[in-house]
Amino acid sequence: MASPVDVPGAATAQVVQTYRLREDLVVVRLVGDMIPFEPGQSLAVTVPAAPRGVRRYSPAMPPSRDGKYEFHVRAVPGGWVSGSIVTDTREGDVWTLDAPAGDLRVDPSDDDVVMISGGTGLAPMLAILRDLARRRTPPRVRLFMGGRSPRDHYAADMVWLMAREYPWLTVLPVAERPENPPHRDPWFDAAEENRLLAMPDATYGPDRLLPGRVGEAAARRGPYPNQRVLVCGSPAMASFTVRALETTGTPPENIRRG
Repeated sequence: MASPVDVPGAATAQVVQTYRLREDLVVVRLVGDMIPFEPGQSLAVTVPAAPRGVRRYSPAMPPSRDGKYEFHVRAVPGGWVSGSIVTDTREGDVWTLDAPAGDLRVDPSDDDVVMISGGTGLAPMLAILRDLARRRTPPRVRLFMGGRSPRDHYAADMVWLMAREYPWLTVLPVAERPENPPHRDPWFDAAEENRLLAMPDATYGPDRLLPGRVGEAAARRGPYPNQRVLVCGSPAMASFTVRALETTGTPPENIRRG
């Protein structure tokens, strides 16, 4: 049973599962102390493979009373912490979770929401979606899910299932190029094999893909004068997306960036 911490900052959690979904991406599930945070916020994370390197990651699940956490971590080129998480994380590892922060959220009064995610910027969006599903009347949500290629939609099957379950959710997958890179990714191949066996229909085909950068695709369908707009991805992706939204007429005060 998780023990709640009195002050945000002192929490430990043990790795119970790891799922390597891509050559450069892992999903890590942990159980431990319950730290107060809001869906969409990030936590300062310290891992045993890099005890002196603190990095911020957003849980892909809302807070749970039993202290469950899920993180989606992509190895950043030259990033020794993210790289060590992807390649070296093992069940039984103990992580330290600290200092919730961020303003990526949906207010109770928001009834129309646009989410724009790039890469693992999808993780906090998933936490928010799971939290919205608990509401008696969830808002309308459009999720633009971006990647360089279709292979970057690492959680497409999960999102597909959520869209089927939640009638208020519309998913718009976006890819900068329609074809996957020529080099093989054995982790992607294994994940696809498992998906085809378990859920062959849980995917978005080429006919569903919107072309271009995810910020451009979302801005083309704007502006969003009355919507809450959430943006999360790499710093470059988020900055580009916010500029594109504001240029096409979305009020800056409507936008929250993770």
